[in-house]
Amino acid sequence: MNLLNRLERKFGKYAIPNLMYYVVILYAIGMFVQMFAPMFYIQYLMLDASAILRGQIWRIVTFMIWPPSSSLFFNLLAIYLYYNLGITLERVWGTFRFNVYFFMGILGHVLAALLIYLLTGNVYLLTTDYLNFSLFFAFAATFPDMQFYLFFAIPIKAKWLAIFDGAYFLYGLMFGGMADRIAIIMSLLNFLIYFLMTRGGKYNPKEIRRKQQFHAQMREASQPPKQGWRHRCAVCGRTDADDPNLVFRYCSKCEGDYEYCQDHLYTHQHVTRGGMDPRQAENGQGNFSHK
Repeated sequence: MNLLNRLERKFGKYAIPNLMYYVVILYAIGMFVQMFAPMFYIQYLMLDASAILRGQIWRIVTFMIWPPSSSLFFNLLAIYLYYNLGITLERVWGTFRFNVYFFMGILGHVLAALLIYLLTGNVYLLTTDYLNFSLFFAFAATFPDMQFYLFFAIPIKAKWLAIFDGAYFLYGLMFGGMADRIAIIMSLLNFLIYFLMTRGGKYNPKEIRRKQQFHAQMREASQPPKQGWRHRCAVCGRTDADDPNLVFRYCSKCEGDYEYCQDHLYTHQHVTRGGMDPRQAENGQGNFSHK
């Protein structure tokens, strides 16, 4: 059992469900402060390590309210994207694991600010902008081919958004201020550390994608057959009625009457002893095992 599993068993009950809902509320408060009292944030709410060491520990939380942009339109767009990315990752990873990813990033920012102040005496204005941008990396690692509509009109896959996000991070590292560079480094470290912690487990991005592809194939194969066909692929569900030129064969290594088209005859997963016909999957009969 890996570290995250042990932590989840012990502290999972303390995880905050729908975490991004509360993050959106914090951003809404931050947008109000940004418009009407920006100096109030700088004086009393920002991540000021010297003030935290003097006892103003609320800044560990309040620094998170600063919105990602000074533009109302881009703030609303960014918050909409953050929210949808966050709730999707929480649904896939689970509440505890998403909490770990987010709060580990927050803790990294706080520790970096304190350490830099203790070593250099400098205070840098760190925000959670890049930490939230790192959600694109996490999402693309889990769902690389999922499609977004940029500005609600332009279709683009998650992996390409992550590449653009990476270019933005690189630009910030090269031309941004010290605060930007610190936030970028901590956000990337958070992303890398989290995925190293989940490597090899069932929440590993590759394992998640493999399961999604497998379940999609099973759903297709379990659809009711069309009338008028004689052969049907157990993986993709295509029949000789869909394409008369398709070649179908039975697999000698599968136990049962599993027929496959030419595209899946040598690439499918073999059904072993005690397995279940995919067409029976929806009825819950037996156990389904592959090798």
